[in-house]
Amino acid sequence: MNVEEKKQKIREYVWRIMEEKNIARFPRPVYGRVPNFVGAEEAAKRLTKLPEFRKAEVVFVNPDSPQHPVRALSLLEGKKVIMASPRIKRGFILLDPEKIPTRDFWRATTIKGAFRYGRIIHPSQIHVDIKITGSVAVDTVGGRVGKGHGYSDIEYGILREYGAIDEDAPIITTVHDIQIVDHIPMTNHDMPVDIILTPTKVIRTNTPYKKPRGVFWELLTEKDLEEIPLLKELYMRRRQK
Repeated sequence: MNVEEKKQKIREYVWRIMEEKNIARFPRPVYGRVPNFVGAEEAAKRLTKLPEFRKAEVVFVNPDSPQHPVRALSLLEGKKVIMASPRIKRGFILLDPEKIPTRDFWRATTIKGAFRYGRIIHPSQIHVDIKITGSVAVDTVGGRVGKGHGYSDIEYGILREYGAIDEDAPIITTVHDIQIVDHIPMTNHDMPVDIILTPTKVIRTNTPYKKPRGVFWELLTEKDLEEIPLLKELYMRRRQK
């Protein structure tokens, strides 16, 4: 069994057990998704108590449902939120709490609301202090697996290519306790996590895995470049050097 087959087996296990134990939340079924989970709000509240979060000014958050409380609480805490558009097709969206009525923070941090209340921003115009990502499964040494499309890895690669995030910026995920597994095989293009937050605990992974320095171009296709304009822009810039 190769690495990708092992990862898919882990995904299918987590999706199945979350459905069977009724830990999954809307949207259901969770198969094929970053699964929303019971206790997502509690995990998000743990984030707001971290010193890394307290001192951050700009936080990057994925657009998936389980991280909706993270996005809303970040605005409430006065943080600027950079939100990836779905599949990165329209790049990144900036949500500024000073420009959004407090009563609309929850609405503004939905995908539809982000386009209404935020604005598209180029990665060359931002500097991200922490990156919060969704996960299908993680292990306690920072191994992570997403839903299989690689968008979190690509987001991180784009940020690194533009110098919009430093190598030592924490990568954080919120998951249910049941999404923590014994071991996840990692490759050099996989983005590890530094901190895992669940409804019941905080795990600092002290991960031995190195963070990717940028985009792994050899893994991308022409279709990827066409569907993600930021990737195509970076690719064309590389060819001109």
